[in-house]
Amino acid sequence: MSRITVDLQRPVGAVDPRIFGQFIEHLGRCIYGGIYDEGSPLSDAKGFRTDVLKAAGDLRAPILRWPGGNFVSNYRWTDGIGPKDERPRRLELAWHGEESNRFGTVEFIEYCRTLGTEPYICLNLGTGTPDEAAAWVEYCNGTGNTHWANLRRSHGYDEPFNVKYWGLGNEMYGHWQIGVKTADEYVRFATEFARIIHLIDPTVELVSCGHTGWQDWDATVIDGLAKYVRYHSIHLYTGSDDHWTNVIEPEQADRAIRMTRSHIERTRLNQHIRHEIGIAYDEWNVWFRNKPSPLEEQYTLSDALAVATFLNIFLQHADTVKIANLAQMVNAIAPIFTRPDGLFLQTIYHPIRLYAEHTGTTSLDCYVVGDENEHGRIEAALVAANGRAKIRDRGPFTDIHAAATRSEGGASMTLTVVNRHPTEATTVPLLLVNGTAAGVADVSVVTGADPYVRNSFEQPDNVGVTETRVDLAGSHLSLTLPPCSVSVYRIPLGA
Repeated sequence: MSRITVDLQRPVGAVDPRIFGQFIEHLGRCIYGGIYDEGSPLSDAKGFRTDVLKAAGDLRAPILRWPGGNFVSNYRWTDGIGPKDERPRRLELAWHGEESNRFGTVEFIEYCRTLGTEPYICLNLGTGTPDEAAAWVEYCNGTGNTHWANLRRSHGYDEPFNVKYWGLGNEMYGHWQIGVKTADEYVRFATEFARIIHLIDPTVELVSCGHTGWQDWDATVIDGLAKYVRYHSIHLYTGSDDHWTNVIEPEQADRAIRMTRSHIERTRLNQHIRHEIGIAYDEWNVWFRNKPSPLEEQYTLSDALAVATFLNIFLQHADTVKIANLAQMVNAIAPIFTRPDGLFLQTIYHPIRLYAEHTGTTSLDCYVVGDENEHGRIEAALVAANGRAKIRDRGPFTDIHAAATRSEGGASMTLTVVNRHPTEATTVPLLLVNGTAAGVADVSVVTGADPYVRNSFEQPDNVGVTETRVDLAGSHLSLTLPPCSVSVYRIPLGA
């Protein structure tokens, strides 16, 4: 039997709400036919699908990354400004399509404002130049009587967009990336971008392009760019048709965070860097089906448990992970799936919404001990940015995975628990150290008939959320967890 222990007086760190960020790319139907659908009866005057806006709004994403992804490494940002009917239509080389450019910078900013989220723009370090990047920053943030700021004003936006977050390229290590570079080449190139961008706007926060976190690339890039950046990115996708492999593989995120943090700490010490450098996990998800484009993954309940495990790990490392962006928000490997007459919510939508809605402000020391399952040493295939890499002898693991956060002021605790066993319900002891539960807890449970059940337009509620209430009092508690489930407990605490 597994058991959970939470120390209410031992904080890990402040939870940054940006870990619940989202990502949109010009890929498949993510933007066109997803968030943006001109002429649709479901769209507003700006072309934004209102049903998607409602579903996306409920995910409470504080930050939205755009325009890529692989797409950005051949993207000319100037193609996406000015009158829409005058914008050029281009070959799109990353995903082998055509780009109309009807959704560009101003549409992205308008979408962020409508959604109530902060824009995070990824720069083209493939075919782009430092001068082009500087012009983009000036167009968005410039306040002077200069060309690019005045061009923005001529497009109807007198006030600057104040885009704070800028990514220095996307996956520049990858053979699939236009403009692929070695780590040393990337550092030299990105340094020129960083210098000129900070001359245009010294207040922006830059994100260096990382790998999976444990690669030599990450060590070289962190060493080379630490003085210029506030975040180092990691990308990680996992997934398998085998349930146990699927739900255990996200544990690789823990390894990636710990190794990246070590690189950062070493570099800051050796280079006497005083500013903090956090991790931006700016692409992550379950992704192994439906390759290549349009990547319209149909998610299972098992995938929802994997997503919840990722989120638990981000919470467990709240002192290090400051930004995370689920890839992607609509249609392409996404929690929201549309067609011309409506949408349905995929299985992974539900844990993302619950975590974003109920997570507290401070992460607590939470750990699980107990019997290790027979699947804990499977030879899992990790879907990483560099293809499929065999990760041997990881584990062993328990069936239960958990994280805990405390509300501001300490009146309540949120406990997020994944029962990864596909068929067995379990009763798990919960020990609260340095505090007690005091009252009735609200419980939201995501589950379904079996690990492989999916939602669809015809059956949108195969996997949903069940709300219950349970009496919890004292420091020695007991939780009943359905098989193959994600449970979110909101527990009032004693004085």
